[in-house]
Amino acid sequence: MQHHTGSFCDQAWERNLLLFQATLDLPFNRELAAGTLPRDVFRHYMIQDAHYLVAFGRALAAAAAKADDADGVVQFAAAAQEAVVAERELHHSFMREYAITPEEFASTPLSPTCHHYCHFLQSVAWSRSYPVALAALLPCFWIYAEVGVDLQKRTAAGNPYQSWIDTYGGEDFHAHVRAVRNTIDAVAAQADARTLAEMHAAYTDAARLEWMFWDSAYRMQTWSC
Repeated sequence: MQHHTGSFCDQAWERNLLLFQATLDLPFNRELAAGTLPRDVFRHYMIQDAHYLVAFGRALAAAAAKADDADGVVQFAAAAQEAVVAERELHHSFMREYAITPEEFASTPLSPTCHHYCHFLQSVAWSRSYPVALAALLPCFWIYAEVGVDLQKRTAAGNPYQSWIDTYGGEDFHAHVRAVRNTIDAVAAQADARTLAEMHAAYTDAARLEWMFWDSAYRMQTWSC
């Protein structure tokens, strides 16, 4: 039997490092950093992201209900509230800035990738164990935060997307991510080998869907039939 050193989060990051590098190299993120991303592509992305955050909030709430201690209930219920509050703030600030009306948002269907990611998270949160649910939710926190750091390093002067980049590169968000990682590492430390394997599989699936989300947004993906 092969033994791995380091926490669950450290192992998950290392195992999926090439996927993270590929995420940084996506045209969407390169052009976002350069400030050259087409405005209509960013609008498409924001609408899909706002749809996604509601489903993310639901999945967090389901995970909170499964938490094995009071601290976990509070942590993930609060994260669920924050996800939905963030979605409303998108409406009121960024969406107004990009002339996205409530009617346009409501009438825009989820893209195939957004639809898949939303249903994946909700399915795992409802049907799998608490540790596996947390592992599936982790990439949205952690990968987003690390992409934000990379974007801040690369961002061009006068970038029209700077305020968006600053949201995810900021210390408040990173402190939140560290707290989530600490909880997941503590949960994983009590997990058996089968549960750990399932956690790693769920993390990788979600990390792939993070890549797909940015890729599909760049292509302004819609249903083809």
